[in-house]
Amino acid sequence: MKARITEYLDIDVEREQWCCNRCGAELGPARRNYKEGCLLAERPLEEVHPPLVEGGEHSFTFDREYCRLIEFYCPACGVLIDNEYLPPGHPVTHDIELDVDALKRRLGGSP
Repeated sequence: MKARITEYLDIDVEREQWCCNRCGAELGPARRNYKEGCLLAERPLEEVHPPLVEGGEHSFTFDREYCRLIEFYCPACGVLIDNEYLPPGHPVTHDIELDVDALKRRLGGSP
């Protein structure tokens, strides 16, 4: 049995696995960070936030010394699962941590 967690992320409750919602690929154990099973890409901030005025003086682009943009993709189908802005050197965040045993009880599986 699978439960939807985010738009592109499911959890297979019985197998305790993170799964891509689009293709069903397993991304790793549900008791760990799903991002560990994703492909990561650091995007150039200038590409994502181009200058608004010719000459590039005025822009929403962050200073590369201050911020980086990391994207997380399904390794099987390539769907963009998540992204985050992080300071350089900061580890990838563990932003979703579920009580897998409680989820199993709620959905009718064994704990």
